Amino acid sequence: MNRLIDVKTGDSAVFVSIEGGCGVIKRLSEMGLVPGETIKVLNGSGIGPVTLFVKGTKLVLGYGLARKIFVKEVLG
Repeated sequence: MNRLIDVKTGDSAVFVSIEGGCGVIKRLSEMGLVPGETIKVLNGSGIGPVTLFVKGTKLVLGYGLARKIFVKEVLG
């Protein structure tokens, strides 16, 4: 399992879990980030905000929040 910030720009991953409280989990689920959901990293430079594509929508997450998200990279 990797952190979202470790996924390279252009790669896809499956959302697994988040290291955070109920408020963060609720906020992310309202944005479509739920366990099992495939996300594509549109821009993740290693520092700064991370831009994602989830369920047909672009999302921008701050580095601190993205760092708390665990994903499983999609192979192939």
